[in-house]
Amino acid sequence: MFQTFDTLSDPSTGPARLALLRAELARRGLDGFLVPLADEHQGEYIPAAARRLAWLTGFTGSAGLCVVLKDQASIFVDGRYTVQVRAQVDTAAFTPRHLIDEPPSTVLKTAVPKGARIGFDPWLHTAAEAERFEKALKEAGAELVPVGDNPVDAVWDDRPAPPLGAVTLYPEALAGEARAAKVARIAKAVADAGADAAVLTQPDSIAWLLNIRGADVPHTPLPLSFAVVPKDGKPSLFIDGRKLSNEVRHTLAEAAEIFEPVAFEPALEKLGRANARVLIDRSTAAARIAALVADTGGAVVDGRDPVVLPKARKTPAELAATRGAHRRDAVAFTRFLAWFDREAPKGGLDEIAAAEALERFRAETGALKDISFETISGAGPNAALPHYRVSTATNRPIRTGEIYLVDSGAQYEDGTTDITRTLVVGVPTEEMRDRNTRVLKGHIRIARARFPKGTTGAHLDILARQALWDAGLDFDHGTGHGVGVYLSVHEGPQRISKTGGVALEPGMILSNEPGFYKEGAFGIRIENLIVVTEPTPVEGGDRPMMGFETITFAPIDRRLIEPSLLSAEERAWLDAYHQAVRETVAPHLDDADRAFLIEATEPL
Repeated sequence: MFQTFDTLSDPSTGPARLALLRAELARRGLDGFLVPLADEHQGEYIPAAARRLAWLTGFTGSAGLCVVLKDQASIFVDGRYTVQVRAQVDTAAFTPRHLIDEPPSTVLKTAVPKGARIGFDPWLHTAAEAERFEKALKEAGAELVPVGDNPVDAVWDDRPAPPLGAVTLYPEALAGEARAAKVARIAKAVADAGADAAVLTQPDSIAWLLNIRGADVPHTPLPLSFAVVPKDGKPSLFIDGRKLSNEVRHTLAEAAEIFEPVAFEPALEKLGRANARVLIDRSTAAARIAALVADTGGAVVDGRDPVVLPKARKTPAELAATRGAHRRDAVAFTRFLAWFDREAPKGGLDEIAAAEALERFRAETGALKDISFETISGAGPNAALPHYRVSTATNRPIRTGEIYLVDSGAQYEDGTTDITRTLVVGVPTEEMRDRNTRVLKGHIRIARARFPKGTTGAHLDILARQALWDAGLDFDHGTGHGVGVYLSVHEGPQRISKTGGVALEPGMILSNEPGFYKEGAFGIRIENLIVVTEPTPVEGGDRPMMGFETITFAPIDRRLIEPSLLSAEERAWLDAYHQAVRETVAPHLDDADRAFLIEATEPL
């Protein structure tokens, strides 16, 4: 199994660990400290050695920050985790706060006394974050103090060792472009930005650029590393050599100079002393990186990681590969749905058993490399937690009359998948059918959207919410995120959300996943992955329009649909989608599973 169901959180450990940290801060002359969920690369998925926030507080979500002061400690989370955080932390020791409603910088301005010295690890905060905190503390008459070594590490006596996952070469046939060609393209982008070199801090950018994959973090094939790409000459890769076999090292050496991680800081200082103009993405690069360049005489060119957009625009080879991965995954997922439809009504099924079965069906494809994230397997009220993680402590039976939500994905060498289905055991309530159908309407409106060049995800986001808004309802997460190809299941910069400001371009892969959550009762989410299509003429129109190709194929539970709420166009879309699911998946199923699929994909 690629996932475990161990209980990772124990609220009772928080107060003692908080006391240890406060004692260490006092020893260093600090009045507070910022503890983010981050590593040196600012990635969403981080190794165990970097999970300082979870160790200190017990909170295991994918985003958060703890502000530790002498007399109070606050943990900030977004709308996905407002329920989870209260279950996982000792709220007498850590006060939960909403990251948007009460931004940490605002709270600091009111909670920190004049003259206070608040520490932060400059490797664990982006340059942009550090500037915001510095400004807020300055306004409060306090000081933001960078530390050389993290005080949490000083009191974390059983901290895991850093990872040493083996690096592998990614086939050019799947990537669609040789590493040398990619390096030349990015070097030109560096020059066009008016820079002498660019620092790459995101491992997925480095993996894409050099056509490599790794195994350093859970569920995402990333090689933790840094790189410097000059406008002329070979890039430099800074990576622990123990991760490289002789074959991998030999192949990579043709495209890049390879150094140990200890050489990274001196390399940045060398750029600074040469008065180089260095492109750094201040929204993703650690504050320490920008400081090393600037403090030694270099000029920081503020700009987006030059790999991000090329990586987001998938090559024809990448799209062909990922379509194959999604077709394979569709068969495995449909086999799971058929199994669930037979087993759930019998009773005795629980969240862990369902998650284990789904992973087993994927493993039986013979191509599964990993899951793409911890499966969200939630029954009844647990389905109302958008990022719920089932454990042996929270495992809940799947009962008749309740909703079961499963959000899961797989990592195959040819693609990364992510799919959510909301299922009902027995007869749903009228409210369940109404809410599910409103979510479905939003899903269909995104899937059917046509839009001109320059359209951003923020422009489209309302389509997913309008039917919910009509009933005074909404959901507190984005409608869609970018997805990589055998890389991160959450990939930028493209997204469909209220804050999605990047123009959508052909070849980008996104999720389409509106939802609804009734705390303590049920949750609903319907998710497929979609690809932005090339602009095509519209009959009678004066400009071409892009759209979306849906590449996920699995039945949507018709028992949870109220047909009277769907328009004729929406019903036609659903029937056509189910026909495509049937044609894609049915030839690969046995008789029993095929019979389930045929019934599940009947026209409304």
